[in-house]
Amino acid sequence: MEQTEPRIETMNHVVYDQFGDRDVLKVIRSAPPAIEAGQVLVRVHGAGLNPIDWKTRKGLGFAARQIENSLPWTPGYDMAGEVVAVGADVTTLEPGDRVMGMIGFPASGGAYAQYAVAGVDELAIVPEELDLLVAGAVPLAALTAWQALFEVAKLESGQKILIHAGAGGVGHFAVQFALERGAHVIATASASNRDFLAGLGVHEVIDYHTTDVGEECYGLDVVLDLIGGEAGKRSLHTLGEHGVLVTIPTVTADDIISQAESMGLKAHGMTVRPDAFHLDEIAELIEDGDVKVHIDQTFPLAAVADAHEKLEGGHVRGKLVLDCR
Repeated sequence: MEQTEPRIETMNHVVYDQFGDRDVLKVIRSAPPAIEAGQVLVRVHGAGLNPIDWKTRKGLGFAARQIENSLPWTPGYDMAGEVVAVGADVTTLEPGDRVMGMIGFPASGGAYAQYAVAGVDELAIVPEELDLLVAGAVPLAALTAWQALFEVAKLESGQKILIHAGAGGVGHFAVQFALERGAHVIATASASNRDFLAGLGVHEVIDYHTTDVGEECYGLDVVLDLIGGEAGKRSLHTLGEHGVLVTIPTVTADDIISQAESMGLKAHGMTVRPDAFHLDEIAELIEDGDVKVHIDQTFPLAAVADAHEKLEGGHVRGKLVLDCR
């Protein structure tokens, strides 16, 4: 390993040594992780929080199965910061570079920390205009939206799309990507988020408390279901004959896909994956001002349990971020 900065003795990072409620989250001091060939060490500014974080902490879902035999574990898949050291064979990044990425997914994690290891192929350069704390909120949610819309649903200009939970972390990126692609965008949200979504350019906002989308929408080309369960199933009735529904929550995906098949419709589940090329494209949209990143609240690393409480409660507008500086 090529060490490119005076040795960092210790760092603060979050760990849990068992699955459970928020009280299993602890902040401890340890030596920073070692890097190998093809990796860099990043001084983390911002670590984004995602629903998978609290579900995994509770022992739920596929990521929990990946890590259950390697606790204690440092959570977090989203981060942005500055490169401080590079491993052997790394030629594309150097100390001082501002980077963001979805790292260590699903088994390594490690973003809830002052320093984190990332593979070069997980990282994109952060535009100068984008604060590193804010950039930490981008990768996983934005990549989820991007891959769901353009790889799975193959959304095209002029198509009509319904996006559930349009004001949330994935949702607020998805509505902006769909608009930028030239789609007609309908989003569900609570009444308190109507103006927020209208400000992003959404064509129609449906208050899910008062309106059934199955009665309001029909003949749609795409539904992006970020809620799952009954909401996902009801949304199948809004699809046109050749429409497609993409459902993100893994727990109810099989159920929704089965129902779609019984109705002669198409539905797909998906799991996000790191992709630096897509992240570069997303960074360009942010740099050009076509996509805005909305941060609902920032928490210091020491308040990680409070951050998880808000995350778990849902109803986050945009994203939550840990300040790891």
